[in-house]
Amino acid sequence: MLRRLAVLVLVLVVLCLPPWWTLFASGADWPLPVFLAGTAVFAAWLLSFPFLMVAGHGRRRSDRAARIADTSLGMIWVLFTWSVLGGSVDLVLAGLDVGGVGRARAVAVTVAVVCAGLLGWGHHEAMRVPRVKRLDVRLPRLGRALDGTRVVVLADTHYGPIDRAGWSARVTEAVNALDADVVVHAGDIADGTPAQRREQSAPLGTIRARLARVYVTGNHEYGSEAQGWLDRMADLGWEPLHNRHVVVERGGDALVLAGVDDVTAESSGLAGHRADLLDALAGADPDRPVLLVAHQPKYVPQAAAAGIDLQVSGHTHGGQIWPFNFLVRLDQPVVHGLSRHGERTQLYTSRGTGFWGPPFRVFAPSEITLLTLRSGDAPTPD
Repeated sequence: MLRRLAVLVLVLVVLCLPPWWTLFASGADWPLPVFLAGTAVFAAWLLSFPFLMVAGHGRRRSDRAARIADTSLGMIWVLFTWSVLGGSVDLVLAGLDVGGVGRARAVAVTVAVVCAGLLGWGHHEAMRVPRVKRLDVRLPRLGRALDGTRVVVLADTHYGPIDRAGWSARVTEAVNALDADVVVHAGDIADGTPAQRREQSAPLGTIRARLARVYVTGNHEYGSEAQGWLDRMADLGWEPLHNRHVVVERGGDALVLAGVDDVTAESSGLAGHRADLLDALAGADPDRPVLLVAHQPKYVPQAAAAGIDLQVSGHTHGGQIWPFNFLVRLDQPVVHGLSRHGERTQLYTSRGTGFWGPPFRVFAPSEITLLTLRSGDAPTPD
């Protein structure tokens, strides 16, 4: 516990120091009241943030505390990133003896303005109905009768402390306008229990699809009643693919829609939950093409080994707030988009429909994805 506390304190200090230094202490020579006020704000955040996180995301699950903690975390991350960049520019200019005494103050003001602009824009991007991303995916084993099958992908809706019931309804309208054959929810449906997020998830029950609506758990469900979310989605008329599959057919051709639990399921201690592709495919005709829904892209080695045609995933959010995408890449094989793995398997990784925690998206736009499946030989994705 002491080690974890020490690590947390170190991380918070590292996040605070660059923005505090760049904005207030790097030679900008602000009046003393400005310097003291800025220092007090950073100190107050440093001291209060752990308590807000525990209150918001611990057993109490106070939505108000979570909103404050999550929003402030996003703000400090943006300030940290651009303060490091601004401080680096300041050092270069100082080495070149450019700018004189006003240089540090100009850098501080520029960093503050850039961060304010990015946070305002990023909040708008997070709260808006996502744009539709359209992509053709060629599956060599797909029968001609299923050529043109429209698969709409939702992922990472993260219904949470900010009430987005209205947003959820508008997303549903956007999905229904796409005239889907199949709708997929690739997990991380919410931060909170089904009872807590009942109103926000209710519009999912009105989503229309000609052939199937399927859902798999993400890692966040395993902190908020995963089995309850499987039951909730079943009540809303979806097919929970809890290590199982369904088959959709048209004109005599068939497509297997399979799904596995998130890779964190087994460590959750929840009985019967684990990512099990053998169970998911049990009884499926091996000659039929398979679309596998697995929350995390890093499940793709198992999919490739099994000869899966297409894996659909989320989880990464495309990084959500730049440059976090570079850290995501350390854990996942792909951050977003279509990629090929092995001889047959393709992976589509969605940037996600909602957002986790901080209500900001910076250089990582959310998406509702429309995949149009095409039969025939698939070209290698760029």
